[in-house]
This record gives sequence, C-alpha cells and structure tokens, in this order.
Amino acid sequence: MRSHPNPRPLTQRLLWFVALWLGGVGTVALISYVLRLWIATK
Repeated sequence: MRSHPNPRPLTQRLLWFVALWLGGVGTVALISYVLRLWIATK
C-alpha cells in the first residue's frame, strides 16, 4: 500500500480555506450587486 505524503501545514490549509471562502462571498456579493442594479433600472 502507498502511504499518503505528509499533509500540508495547518496554516497553508487555513489560508486556502479563507481564500476560497472570501472568493465565494465576493462572488455572491458581486452577483447580488449586479442583479440589484439590473432590477433597479427597470
């Protein structure tokens, strides 16, 4: 059996988690802002 290589350090995994979370929140905020502008112009 092949053993897993050493896992990445906790700080690196947390930074990835924060980056992905911020990217998701930013995307939702951008989409909601665009939709608000689009609905307000009608």
